[in-house]
Amino acid sequence: MYIKEILILLVIFFANVVEAVSGFAGTMLAMPFAIVLVGIKEAKVILNVVAVFVSLSIAVKNYHNIEKKEVLKICILMLPGMALGLFLFSLLPIKVLSIIYGIFIILVAIRGLTVKKEIVFPGWLLIAVIVCAGIIHGLFLSGGALLVLYAVTILKDKSVIRATLAPVWLILNLMILVRDVVINNFTLHIILLLPICLSAAALA
Repeated sequence: MYIKEILILLVIFFANVVEAVSGFAGTMLAMPFAIVLVGIKEAKVILNVVAVFVSLSIAVKNYHNIEKKEVLKICILMLPGMALGLFLFSLLPIKVLSIIYGIFIILVAIRGLTVKKEIVFPGWLLIAVIVCAGIIHGLFLSGGALLVLYAVTILKDKSVIRATLAPVWLILNLMILVRDVVINNFTLHIILLLPICLSAAALA
């Protein structure tokens, strides 16, 4: 019984070491393992709470590097996509969601391994990327894999990207957190797991 709890603690720790350095990708790395350990619905609720905690920490520590106009722009463009992603998550069967997420992770990995030079996207396509990032975030809390394409094009500096994305995730994940509370997504198992998961994130 306790093996799964120990494993998810380790997953969250190592994923959030990456998150603390880069400002994104922690949830994307943790989600596949968390799905196997606790199921996709519980994984999404737990990792969202962890993401709120980590994003708040990064945003506070890097407040002076935040591009506030970009935070507002990104949130406004991501919100419609995120609403659609949340709707699809409630509509689609778990098996279908798992397959979609698996394909998404594979595509992200292929792009990371094969595309070595910076690609310049036109403005309209960057907007589409942000909206699609919202959809993926609503589905799997993993919008950073797409949003980073926009961030590296517009913000460029790594410290600014890290600082600016943190409040974006904080705002959007807080919205999801409120929704999870309202629709009673917090099970007893999740409530019991959260203290150790947050401890792992804090240590990371």
